[in-house]
Amino acid sequence: MDRTSISPDDMENTRVARYSELKSSAKAFVDALIPGYERDIYNIIGRGVVEDKELEPPILDNRDFNVGFIKAEPGKGASPHIHETNEVFMPLTGKWGIYWINEDGQRHEAILGPYDTVSVPVGLSRGFRNASDETAMMLAIVGGTDPGKVHWPQETIDEAREHGIGLDENQDLVLLDK
Repeated sequence: MDRTSISPDDMENTRVARYSELKSSAKAFVDALIPGYERDIYNIIGRGVVEDKELEPPILDNRDFNVGFIKAEPGKGASPHIHETNEVFMPLTGKWGIYWINEDGQRHEAILGPYDTVSVPVGLSRGFRNASDETAMMLAIVGGTDPGKVHWPQETIDEAREHGIGLDENQDLVLLDK
């Protein structure tokens, strides 16, 4: 492998993400306005599978993986969905319930504390919730340079429409007139 070099300015401007400067989206996914699924998403490296096209990460070079934070109030999280790549979760604060639904419809859940880590496989219906009594943060890593889009069950799409949010032909978020 060939070595490379980078100036301090280029490193700071293209490869450093300062937490204090991160922008979040409370409407990063189609389920975000459905009661119980509210959360803030922070992109750090790459856009991942975020559906809010306005949420740009500070680090664009996402070769092979995407990194972000999830922040949620107690009991809030994500509705069941499927990814085309592995997804890794690591709570940074609080406790998080990572749940999955098998093909037979059985739901299971693992409760994770700070720095516990789970890797959810491709094609498994999964979701998560803040299982703490206070606001908590979790690290999320989605595999792949182009990790594809989230696959939502039709009932989630329909319920999101009732709350004024939908997806366009590119699977990007649109706010709907109620």
